[in-house]
Amino acid sequence: MKAIFTLFFTIIIFQLVSGQIAPDSYFVQFTDKNNSPYNLNNPEAFLTQRAIERRQNQLIPLIENDLPVNPSYLDGVAQTGASLLFHTKWLNGVTIETTSQSVLDAIAALPYVSSIKSLVEEPLKQQIKNKVYFENETVSDEVRPENSGMKQTTVFDYGSGFTQINQINGIPLHEAGYRGQGMIIAILDGGFIAVESHIAFDSLWLNNQILGTKDFVHPGGSVFTESSHGTSVLSTIGSNIPGQLIGTAPKASFWLLRSEYVITEHLIEEYNWVSAAEFADSVGVDVINSSLGYIDFDYPQWNHTYEDMDGSSNVVTIGADIAASKGILVVNSAGNSGNSSSFPYIGAPADGFNVFSIGAVDGTGERASFSSIGPTYDGRIKPDVMAMGQGTAVAAGSTDNFTFSNGTSFSSPVMAGMATCLWQANRSFNNLQIKEAIMLTSSNASTPNSTFGYGIPDFFLANSTLTSIDTGEGSQKRLVEIFPNPFSSLTKIHFYDNRSLSFSLFDIQGRFMFQVELDAYQANFLNRKLNELKQGVYILQVQSADAMQAIRLIKN
Repeated sequence: MKAIFTLFFTIIIFQLVSGQIAPDSYFVQFTDKNNSPYNLNNPEAFLTQRAIERRQNQLIPLIENDLPVNPSYLDGVAQTGASLLFHTKWLNGVTIETTSQSVLDAIAALPYVSSIKSLVEEPLKQQIKNKVYFENETVSDEVRPENSGMKQTTVFDYGSGFTQINQINGIPLHEAGYRGQGMIIAILDGGFIAVESHIAFDSLWLNNQILGTKDFVHPGGSVFTESSHGTSVLSTIGSNIPGQLIGTAPKASFWLLRSEYVITEHLIEEYNWVSAAEFADSVGVDVINSSLGYIDFDYPQWNHTYEDMDGSSNVVTIGADIAASKGILVVNSAGNSGNSSSFPYIGAPADGFNVFSIGAVDGTGERASFSSIGPTYDGRIKPDVMAMGQGTAVAAGSTDNFTFSNGTSFSSPVMAGMATCLWQANRSFNNLQIKEAIMLTSSNASTPNSTFGYGIPDFFLANSTLTSIDTGEGSQKRLVEIFPNPFSSLTKIHFYDNRSLSFSLFDIQGRFMFQVELDAYQANFLNRKLNELKQGVYILQVQSADAMQAIRLIKN
C-alpha cells in the first residue's frame, strides 16, 4: 500500500508541475502602434496622475513606448484562438499560450505581427533546476530573539534589524522623520505567503500601506501563494515591530507583484518582469525592488552568457533600463554566483546601465563570498554598492517568527528601503541623482572595483551632500563645468560667463579644504589646486551673487 501511495503521489506531483510549466508559450511581436485609440496628449487614459507627475517632476517627456499596445492588435491575436497572457507596451508585444500550429500560422499572417518567438521547447527536453535567485540563499532554523543583544541608543528599537541599517548609517534619516512616508515601492518577486497574517506586516495593513497586488504569472491569481521569498524581502523594508525587526522604510506604501514562477526557470519570466515593471510605472511607484536574476534556464538554449551581460542584450535588462528612464529607481540584487568557478558574474537585469545593482556583505562589512561580481562584459563596474545580505534579519515564512537569511535577495531591499527614505528627504532630485549620491558617498567611492563596487553607503553623508546642492532649473544655475570628471592630472574649467565666482572645496567627510574667488581668466589657478589633490571624492561648491552649484569631483 505504501508503494502504491508513493507512486500515486509522484504521478500527482508530476501532473501538477508539468501542467503549470506553460510548454507552449510564445511572445508575439507587433510592428507598430498605428491607429491606436491612445495618444500622448491624453496620458490620463493609460497612466495614473502620480505616474504623470513623476515624469513632470523629472522633466521626462512622454514618448511612443508609453502608449499601450494597440487593443485591436490584441483582439486580433485572441480571435485566432490563442490565450493571451500579458502584454508589454515597452516591448510592443504580448505573451500567449497555444497548442495549435494553425493558430500560430494565423497569428503570423496578421499584418501587424512581425515575429513570434517560442519561449520553451518540448517538456521532455526540460531539465528542472534550482532557481538562480534562490541559489546560495539560506534561511536559518533558529528563531531570532526579540533583541540582537546589541546595545541600541536610538529613538527606534530595531531589534535584529539594527546592524543592517546601522551599517549604512541610515538611522539618522529615520530619526529626522524620513521613514518612507508618501513614497511607493513595488516588490517584484515569486510569492508573498503569510504577508496577510504575519505580525511583521500588521502596521502595513492597519495603515493601508499595501496599495494592491497583481499576479503576472497566473492571470488573476493570488500573490500570497507558492513562495515566502517575497515575504522575507518585504520584511527587510516594511516590517515595523519594535524590539524584533524594523525595516529600512517602514512607512512607505507597497505594491506586491509576482513576476517569478518559483517551480521552474523559463524565459517567459523575463517578459513577466517587464510587464510587472510597466504596471508599477503606470500606478506611479517611485522605487522597484527586484530580488531576481536570470542566467540559466531549464532549457539550456535560453541560457545567458557573460557576453550577454552588456546592458543591452537581455529582455529583462532592457525592460529595467526603460523603467529607470521613466524616473523609477530600479534596485536589483547583484546575484549569488560569486563562488562559481564558471560564472561568478552578475545576472540580468543587474547588468543594466541605470539599474542599481546591490552586492552582499556580512555584519562586519566583509563581502559575502556568494555575492556576484563584475565587471559587465562591456567593462562597467558592478555591483554598484553593497549592503548586508549575510545574516540579514527577516520575517520567517508562514509563522510570526523572525530569523536570518543569506543572499543578495536581502541586501537589495535593505538598500531599496533606505534609498526610498533618502529620496523622500530630497524630492527635488531625480532617480539617477539619488543613485549617484549614494554611490559617491560610499566607503569605496575613490577606488571602486568589480567585487565591492563603490562600497558600503553612508546615508547620512549622502543626505548631507544632496542638501547642499541647488537643483534649480535653467542654464543660469550652471556656473561652471569641469571635465573630465573623474580626472587624474589634467582638468579643464569652463566658465559660463565672466563673473567672479567663489569656489569652496570640501572632502567627502564634509571637511573644509580651501576657498578662492576667481573669474574665467584665473581658471588655471583653480586647475592647479585641483591637480594637487590626493585620490578621493570631493564636493566643489561654486557660488555667484544669485546662484549656487555643487559639483562632485573624483580624483583618480
